[in-house]
Amino acid sequence: MLKKYLFFWIAAASCSFSIHATELTFTAIGDQPYFSDEAFSALIKKINADTSSQFTIHVGDIKHGAATCSDERFLSVKKLFDEFTAPLIYTPGDNEWTDCHRASNGSYNQLERLQKLRSLFFEKSTTLGHKKIKLERQGDIASTYNAYVENARWTTQQITFITIHQVGSNNNLDPNVPGAIEEYKKRNAANIAWLKDSFNDAKNKNSLAIVIAMQSDIFDFYIPKESGFKDFIQTMIALATSYKRPILLIEGDSHQFKVDQPIQDSNGVIVSNILRMIVPGANLVEAVQVKVDTQESVITNTFKFKKYGF
Repeated sequence: MLKKYLFFWIAAASCSFSIHATELTFTAIGDQPYFSDEAFSALIKKINADTSSQFTIHVGDIKHGAATCSDERFLSVKKLFDEFTAPLIYTPGDNEWTDCHRASNGSYNQLERLQKLRSLFFEKSTTLGHKKIKLERQGDIASTYNAYVENARWTTQQITFITIHQVGSNNNLDPNVPGAIEEYKKRNAANIAWLKDSFNDAKNKNSLAIVIAMQSDIFDFYIPKESGFKDFIQTMIALATSYKRPILLIEGDSHQFKVDQPIQDSNGVIVSNILRMIVPGANLVEAVQVKVDTQESVITNTFKFKKYGF
């Protein structure tokens, strides 16, 4: 009888682990710090207090659009990032490099500032924060795109996470800035290649869901007719149609929390397995706790969100 009950307990425990293995909690933030490092530090303390959250993803814009792009500013943000207890994954925004040519930003060279970001925030193939996780990076595994160390991915609990370096200001597709269009074309090609490779990787690992983090709001009101996000959207439609499982896009840039399904195919039909979430930012010093449950069949139940401030 003892053996029978022991077997039942082990089987029940195994079943329970299997159920909980499909659930994961993490935190998403972006467009911070803008106006107050102290307020951002207070938010970090609140994020650290959420012990259910496995890691935090920051989708870029580490200063407001008119602030200087100085080394000192970057270092002060790096110091704030070091306050995170759990792993922190960061992908760059336009405010910290593509917009730095502006006089209010210090009239810097775009590519020089990008190189500074890479040397400071992407020196190693591990996350920022106190605790570390190993990242697989495009720059480390694809010789054609060896500059793009900021494009990363990792898989946990059969959920694949991907960052791509896609920014606001129309993804730097700007004919008025010398060299910007050439830069856009190279990075856009790298991003599309990284997406395709990462979806293949997710399929090979039998991932039950994919989360993609980027800085840009790909449907921002201010995007010109010649969108710098056209290739991304078309690629996502094709990949999502083939993958069929739930996909979450995490974006920033427009500062207001939003959950929607804006991607439509050529017939105007919503691509039903893609959900988008825009993080709050700027004067909204807030984070979003994201819970993923891959046992849920409806995408709005697969991904659930709780917004909170400091």
